[in-house]
Amino acid sequence: MAMIRDTDRGRLLTRRSFIIAGAQAALFGVLGNRLYDLQVKNGERYITLAEENRVSMRMVLPPRGLITDRTGLILARSDKSFRAVLVPEQTRDVSQTLRSLYALMRFEDWEKKRIQKDLKKNRSFVPVLLRENIDWELLSLLELHTPDLPGIVIEAGETRYYPYKEATAHILGYVGAPTEEEAKDDPLLSQPSFRLGKSGAERVYDLDLRGVAGNAHIEVNAYGRPVRELEKHEGQSGHELRLTLDMSLQEFAQQRLTAEQSASAVVMDAVDGSIYSIASHPSFDPNQFTYGISKDLWGKLNNDPLVPLIDKAVMGLYAPGSTFKTVVALAALEMGISPRTSYNCPGHLDFGNHRFHCWKKGGHGAVDMKKGLYQSCDVFFYHTCQKVGIDRIYDMAKIMGLSQKLGVDLPNEKAGLVPNSEWKKKNYKEAWQPGETLVASIGQGYMLATPLQLAVVAARIANGGFAVKPHLMQSIKDVKRAQETFPSLGLKPENIKFVQEAMIAVCKPGGTAAASQIPVPGYEMGGKTGTSQVRRISKAERSKGVIPNEKRPWEERDHALYISFAPTQNPRYVCCVVVEHGGGGSKNAAPIARDLLMKVMSIDPAKVLDTPLVIPQGAIIPSPEKTTPDTQLDQDEELIMEDDDLTDQPIN
Repeated sequence: MAMIRDTDRGRLLTRRSFIIAGAQAALFGVLGNRLYDLQVKNGERYITLAEENRVSMRMVLPPRGLITDRTGLILARSDKSFRAVLVPEQTRDVSQTLRSLYALMRFEDWEKKRIQKDLKKNRSFVPVLLRENIDWELLSLLELHTPDLPGIVIEAGETRYYPYKEATAHILGYVGAPTEEEAKDDPLLSQPSFRLGKSGAERVYDLDLRGVAGNAHIEVNAYGRPVRELEKHEGQSGHELRLTLDMSLQEFAQQRLTAEQSASAVVMDAVDGSIYSIASHPSFDPNQFTYGISKDLWGKLNNDPLVPLIDKAVMGLYAPGSTFKTVVALAALEMGISPRTSYNCPGHLDFGNHRFHCWKKGGHGAVDMKKGLYQSCDVFFYHTCQKVGIDRIYDMAKIMGLSQKLGVDLPNEKAGLVPNSEWKKKNYKEAWQPGETLVASIGQGYMLATPLQLAVVAARIANGGFAVKPHLMQSIKDVKRAQETFPSLGLKPENIKFVQEAMIAVCKPGGTAAASQIPVPGYEMGGKTGTSQVRRISKAERSKGVIPNEKRPWEERDHALYISFAPTQNPRYVCCVVVEHGGGGSKNAAPIARDLLMKVMSIDPAKVLDTPLVIPQGAIIPSPEKTTPDTQLDQDEELIMEDDDLTDQPIN
């Protein structure tokens, strides 16, 4: 029995010894393989780490995605360029390196301060940008003095470039270096040459455009100079962004607006909300911001009274003037007021202790709703708004897209303002006064709207009463934008149709924009003029005769507005034009809208008619010359109230 137990014990010890020996052999095998990998297979690679050579891991910035128009035309691209950076950990004396650099080439004081600031805030392994977009002459000079400039590295990179400059500045925006708050602990944003979107589509779609960074292992010598690239992992380039914009129309619109000191225009599809053009003048060159704009140029742009940095189409706020009468008319029709209701217009309306004037001094005589719209009679709407009331007017304005942000894919969109009784009580601690409704009914007083909002009002009328919303993005890379089905506004079709017909009459003989009608059969437009008063008119001035806009100082002239759609038999495109201090809407805004609508229909006629639009010679006027209508209806809705009428006391 004892012999059997000894035999078992011996077998157990033999088995354990075998297991331990096997484990030892496996361990030595792993170690041997690793030694072979380090000393034989990759021996040369690790020899390069000896003495004063070492490997530097650097982030590879991804190419920023292209931005194109609806046809694939490139609007923003990234061009190859060279830049000089300083890697602090690759030099024994940063101060001496910088002194040598400053002795070699000129740096402005603000550049030196920026470099010192970056050196203090960044870690030693993070490159600090010295100079971007260096030319071959400077590149050769730096390479020649390599021994005197340890830690300075020349890198190949990319620079954002906008080939259409001012024509796309407000739409695309520009890129710039991240601020400290934006960068935080993100290593990509800490790279000296990285740029992110600061405004426009570049900002809205920055995450899609910027891509994903890669990395590279670079062998460097004692001076921090790259010796060779050992390993590289490419990142992922940014997505391509395709916009609904049509660049040929956008360039034309931007050029057309240069006839004015300050103006904006929007052209959009009334059915799907695609923005074909959204122009604001004056503009700026976004390429000036790529490398960091100078203090002097920034001050010049920022202090310009015409505010070229502001996108007036989505940020400019204007009293809508008589373009708002379309909204009041819809509110009246929806509450059951007959369009055949007629009032006499003697040229004014006495209300309480105040006199409210019509733009036409002698009056319009008997006016029903249609005539009230196409001849823009203020007195008709003074009467009508008393029945409708400010709260119903406000409700209709909201339905039509006013007094709210529309969600367009551009930053800093303004909501505008349409007041009501609740708003007055909340903001002024006062009750709404009936006389204020008269002022609001013709788009004056507290009323404010953006050109984009007014274009949406025109679109919701033109498309038969659907809640279309504007957008600029067509697709990102190969992912198409889902076709959005816009809900009905819930308005009666016959009421929308009535306002459409009245707007068509605006461009016929007797209408305020008759002289600006599109002169091509089948492509005619409908519209609504507006003139927004910016100053008070005294009784003394009225008795002598109101000074015409063209004889006043520019800043005292009325704003000119016009909303429109075309073609009249199958509305598809809408346009809004606002000319700051441009005078009458029919004289100064309507001709621009006419030209833009003709242009867009010639570009994309398939959506409209089977027969392409051939623009007659001279039909479009891209020059600074203005067309003066051969009608006396070119001073519409000016002169609402006298200076004495606009007191600080409530109007009863």
